Amino acid sequence: MIPSTSRLRPLAADRVTILDGFWGDRLRTNRERTIPHGFAELGHSGVLDNLRLAAGMEGRYRASADSGGSTLPFVDSDAYKWLEAVGWELGRGAYPALAEAADEVIGLIGAAQQPDGYVNSFIQLGSGQPHQDLAWSHEFYCAGHLIQAAVAWHRAVGDDRLLEIAVRAADRIDAEFGPGRRDGIDGHPVIEMALVELTRVTGDRRYLALAARMIDLRGYGLLGDGRFGRSYWQDHAPVRDAAEVAGHAVRQLYLDAGAVDVAVELDDDTLLDAVRRRWDDLMHTRTYLTGGMGSRHRDEAFGDPYELPPDRAYTETCAAIASVMLAWRLLLATGDPGYADAIERGMYNGVLPGISLSGTRFFYTNPLQRRTERTFEPPAHGPRAPWYACACCPPNLMRLFSSWQQYLATSDASGVQLHQYTAADVRADVGGDPVRLIMRTDYPWSGRVAVHVVETPDTPWTLSLRVPAWCRSASITGPDGVGPGSAQSGAGRGATSSDWADIRARSERSEPASRAPQVTDRGMLQRTRTWRTGDAVVLELDMPIRVTEPDPRIDAVRGCVAVERGPLVYCVESADTPPGVPVEDLRWDASRQPAAEPRPDLGPAVVGVTVPLADGGTAGAIPYYAWANRDVEAMRVWLPLP
Repeated sequence: MIPSTSRLRPLAADRVTILDGFWGDRLRTNRERTIPHGFAELGHSGVLDNLRLAAGMEGRYRASADSGGSTLPFVDSDAYKWLEAVGWELGRGAYPALAEAADEVIGLIGAAQQPDGYVNSFIQLGSGQPHQDLAWSHEFYCAGHLIQAAVAWHRAVGDDRLLEIAVRAADRIDAEFGPGRRDGIDGHPVIEMALVELTRVTGDRRYLALAARMIDLRGYGLLGDGRFGRSYWQDHAPVRDAAEVAGHAVRQLYLDAGAVDVAVELDDDTLLDAVRRRWDDLMHTRTYLTGGMGSRHRDEAFGDPYELPPDRAYTETCAAIASVMLAWRLLLATGDPGYADAIERGMYNGVLPGISLSGTRFFYTNPLQRRTERTFEPPAHGPRAPWYACACCPPNLMRLFSSWQQYLATSDASGVQLHQYTAADVRADVGGDPVRLIMRTDYPWSGRVAVHVVETPDTPWTLSLRVPAWCRSASITGPDGVGPGSAQSGAGRGATSSDWADIRARSERSEPASRAPQVTDRGMLQRTRTWRTGDAVVLELDMPIRVTEPDPRIDAVRGCVAVERGPLVYCVESADTPPGVPVEDLRWDASRQPAAEPRPDLGPAVVGVTVPLADGGTAGAIPYYAWANRDVEAMRVWLPLP
């Protein structure tokens, strides 16, 4: 079932296949290395043993303590997120080792579930009393991830073993917290969007009603003040009224994702508009150049407006993942391509840095600067770690990568929209008729995207191609020898070919605060025609190196510049600086131009940048997502001017 009132329709998981290239390589690494690595770590860390114990075996709950000394209550969710990733993978092919491992985990969850539907190893092996500390126990949070995994298995594989478990768990919660019953919300949102998805796959609107109730209950102090105040868990103001993002970044983004899901199902424009206002504020005042979000370590929270220090950036990997999930829902709900811009920036520069090129080591936080001389940093904050005590990010990466093909394209009654560019096979229905497209591209290294029509009805439909906000000049050619059209962003934008309509959204939604304020025209190039099998369209996105100045209100990087090319943000690591020159001493020479250079040491087709320095020398800049894959020394994104 698709969202009820969305402008755009998502394509089912089996309707898009990523073929090769940049994302093909990354997703292959995820399937062949990251997910098997994750299963091994679930065993080593005690997550699977906890479920065995909850099922009746002897022993004690095992999870490392957090920085406050409390035993982590939410590690069951690591298994659920891992299962979601496996479900999406098995929907694309037969992978016996993954299937066998997943069977074991599903069996453990089923055995651990109590007769009344409750399942949570932390509570079952501890107090045994459900729902006594909703602020910190993460019980609904874990249930939400269980539901999301179950939905993935239902949609991708048609296997409902997990769905039966999830429905019983959701019914247990609804019986206690549904309309007219006990008021309760979780300190960590996520169940709200999961419950909406459960309604979509089961048709049972009780779950939607429960999600809507939880959205409306938040903001009235049900969770108390806690250690960090009510804003930490967004319980300081009603969701419909809160003007700006606040508190723990992942919690806020998950909450708003659930709010969008509720809004589109209930056709609630007031709720949707509230989320959009917060998103705009977030983009304008609290988002790093990389798309990272959250600047405070103390409470993993958004800071004040323009409080974006590069070296103290928290920018949790899960926050970047959550921003992609929220932007996707806003894109579907509104059709505004600015949200697709945010997805692109977040994926390449916020999500990808959280995992090594090998696929088996991770970052929890993603700073934009790491000093040469520094104090001790714990695992996942300094060198990459194979796992860590609070391992929310690794399985979150796994499930996002395994579902990434679902973020590439959409359809509506009039045609197909291509939002993200990678080599892919895209199938959609337009007016009940099948459409099949093949995308070929070396993106993000090249701006050339070729779209081939493989199957089409003999009636007109519209093909829409996104021109990213960063692109200042784009051209399009074909089909049938149609001359090139062109589009230039910003003031003085040229007219497009008469064969292509330029549909633009006047907004700044995808521009991070770290970029100097500007009004850009961005949108979709659209062509409506009766297409023929064999037609081809070539989109050329100009990809010069861009030297980016920060918003002057960001004190920490005033007087600095950063380097971007295409969708990628770049950084300089100590491995690529002149001998004996620490990165802290580098100064940008504004009188000379940076230049692109191949970086085969980081992977085939990788494009680096040669940075001009004030002393007459140069340094090498690499894509930010690739940092810390060599000797982990120093790094910076923002370079000061002399």
